[in-house]
Amino acid sequence: MSTFLNIYMEVLAIAKQNNEVLVNEQITIPEVMVIGPNGEKMGIKKIEDAQTLAKFACLDLVLLNNDPKNPVCKIIDYNKYRYEKQKQIKESK
Repeated sequence: MSTFLNIYMEVLAIAKQNNEVLVNEQITIPEVMVIGPNGEKMGIKKIEDAQTLAKFACLDLVLLNNDPKNPVCKIIDYNKYRYEKQKQIKESK
């Protein structure tokens, strides 16, 4: 069990170094504005409720705006989001 925890902590450290967005349990903000998978606003929810909605949809909760006054999370497929973001970076070069 401690090996899993060590690996998880390393992944978090690498994500923070690479300036990647926070996903699922990495998000520690108590309340966030949630945007659904189809772009609909779902309102301000407690983080636990937002994570439950994402798990129910078999998707990820991704923190898009880390503004302390108005944190925004979206329920999306994180791997697809990351792929498209990398693709945009390559195209801009």
